[in-house]
Amino acid sequence: MPTAAHDDALESAILVPVPEAEPVVGRLRARLDSSATLGVPAHVTVLYPFVPPAELTPAVIETAAAAVASVAAFDCRFASARWFGENVLWLAPEPDDPFRALIAAVQAAFPAYPPYGGTVTAVIPHLTVGDRPEGGLGALRDAEASMLPMLPVLAPIRHAWLMTGSQAPGSWQQLAALPLRSSPAGRA
Repeated sequence: MPTAAHDDALESAILVPVPEAEPVVGRLRARLDSSATLGVPAHVTVLYPFVPPAELTPAVIETAAAAVASVAAFDCRFASARWFGENVLWLAPEPDDPFRALIAAVQAAFPAYPPYGGTVTAVIPHLTVGDRPEGGLGALRDAEASMLPMLPVLAPIRHAWLMTGSQAPGSWQQLAALPLRSSPAGRA
């Protein structure tokens, strides 16, 4: 996720943390996903890069919270591994429509901040396990084989986080929790 050009450049992101995935992917991400060493938990990205931290005013945070709250809380499962080419191994959320709605709502509220800096035309909700590690494709294939028997991961999706940090190890921190809209009783 973070790709700043300077080690000390502060950035922000809105993401959905998936702590339930940590027992399956935590050790793998520590070796294979560059964002994990920065302090970013297992997650599905909603919007990165987001507003520069110096511009994160209470009004910006309230607007982000309202966009996130426009989507109802839901339950999802991560049951399969997928690939972006041969460079990125990821887990696919099922269903992915609520993530797409969340991404669209936040993107509509902040049109000046296109997802991934505008480098992708269609955002695919995903939880990255590894991206171009030193061990290359072999390391990613080994990671895939080791985690498949531990799937699915079941996760209640109830909030997103606004996080800030830099390229310094362990620098990313939660700035705000942004709740999704509560679901009716008995439904997620």
